[in-house]
Amino acid sequence: MKLRIATAALMVAAFSLPAFAADEFYVVQDVKTKKCTIVDKKPTDTSTTVVSPSGTIYKSRTEAESGMKTVKVCTSN
Repeated sequence: MKLRIATAALMVAAFSLPAFAADEFYVVQDVKTKKCTIVDKKPTDTSTTVVSPSGTIYKSRTEAESGMKTVKVCTSN
């Protein structure tokens, strides 16, 4: 019985974990076009770079949009 409960708990955790990861937003800048955008995954390639102050991770898209307005390289375009 305990094994079933433990297995069920692990399965619930495994399916809900990706939902928690979506609560991260980054302000990034395209290296070629210099255009800033908001993404929900940290960039892993070299075509974009995180430009938010100190690599800030925002908890909502609205927060990221407000943060993007304060990033100098994003507002100078």
